[in-house]
Amino acid sequence: MPQDLRPRERYSSWVGLIYVFNLIVGTGALTLPAVFAGAGWLFSTIFLISFAFFGFVTVTFIIESIACANATICWNRIQSHRVDGESEVFDDCSTDENINENTAMINQIPSRYYSLREKVELGEMTGLFFNKVGRALFYICLCVYLYGDLAIYITAISKTMCDIICNTTETVQLDNYNVPCWYKSSLDKMTVYRIFVTLFVILVGPFSYLNVEKTKYLQILTSSMRWIAFTIMITIAIAEMIQYKPQGSPPLINFSGTPALIGASIYSFMSHHSLPGIINPFSRKRFILRQLALDYFLICTFYILLSMSGAFAFSYIFDLYTLNFVPSNLNVGGIFMEGVEYYLGLFPVFTLSTSFPIIAITLQNNLKALFLDVQVLERYNFIVRRLTFPTLAIVPPIIVGLLTHNVGTLVAFTGSFGGVCIQYIIPVALVWAARRYCASHIQTSAINYFQSPFKHVAWLIVVLLWSTFCVVLVTINLQK
Repeated sequence: MPQDLRPRERYSSWVGLIYVFNLIVGTGALTLPAVFAGAGWLFSTIFLISFAFFGFVTVTFIIESIACANATICWNRIQSHRVDGESEVFDDCSTDENINENTAMINQIPSRYYSLREKVELGEMTGLFFNKVGRALFYICLCVYLYGDLAIYITAISKTMCDIICNTTETVQLDNYNVPCWYKSSLDKMTVYRIFVTLFVILVGPFSYLNVEKTKYLQILTSSMRWIAFTIMITIAIAEMIQYKPQGSPPLINFSGTPALIGASIYSFMSHHSLPGIINPFSRKRFILRQLALDYFLICTFYILLSMSGAFAFSYIFDLYTLNFVPSNLNVGGIFMEGVEYYLGLFPVFTLSTSFPIIAITLQNNLKALFLDVQVLERYNFIVRRLTFPTLAIVPPIIVGLLTHNVGTLVAFTGSFGGVCIQYIIPVALVWAARRYCASHIQTSAINYFQSPFKHVAWLIVVLLWSTFCVVLVTINLQK
């Protein structure tokens, strides 16, 4: 059997840790300081730690499910090859270790079925372990989340541009968009905001109809910009407290701020839908659970530092934290610092604009998987494939962006409903179905070394109860 001898792209475990870090830390982090202060700094700290813990628990469920999916694929290959009496399939089912004649027989141990060698996306796993209804529900949940993502991107970018251009600083802090954008101007801020939504759609929207792909250099650029921006924000917040004393006085506990904190926190720890593609190129996957645990610990610590410094440094925190650093809102001077302020203010515009087409293409691909037969996609005409689904992907977020400028509300909704499904419910359902399938179809002597340390069924119940608690609190708040 011919083998593909092309070398796969691999990166070390530490580089992989950075990739996962960059995947998780994004737009959600910019909404955390405001909700952190609103819910009380002590209460928010406890909640952030809880969300980091439950996020990691369900990540281990995803890892276990991927290993089960690899075992299922491997087992199916073995069954099909037994008809021909071939044994080469064991090379296909091996782990990432190099194989030679001395280890060929070792690789026939059933435990070797469970690996992370093959990249198996969540949608593929639902095809392996779910029925048609479960698979459809998965794609619906994922599409709802991605729609929310796109609406947040449009709103955050347009709001950033509007608040930088408009100069009515005393009304900006009230987040009032019904006032003139400039003194003695007939244009109110909401009109200017909608103009920027329209401009964004005209300039960036067409890329959603193309085959836009992430490149290594684009990822390096956006990651560098992200870390420079976050480091500067923390440094300026600490410097503001040292120079002017803490201007903010967040309470210890404020239960009324809990729903907003829930949505932002879930959104800020989201990585589950992209995890298969990130972990697959790890050169060594044996200790991947430990590395992910370290990632979540570092990210949680970083979030607390970012939010705590902002909550005490500023008397008012915008729902998009970067707006606290635009030139009209900081007590700093000098050309250099003004340039830094503009960089921070425009930071969401730079990073989110490059990600918008990628998310839109991901959404349209999932919509196609939900409504079309992707195995024979070329059978459908050009209008259906290249025009209808990209339009279905971007039009609803555009409408939402035109109707509201409240990024915090969009994050709360996306994180609390779509996010709960993607981060909690789907991993629980996947790992439960994967365990049942593998237990009944694969040799009982096979051991899954990537099994979650939270393997008791009680953990599945706890995660479901936690997700129900989050959804109920947010739903009650939206009805007020």
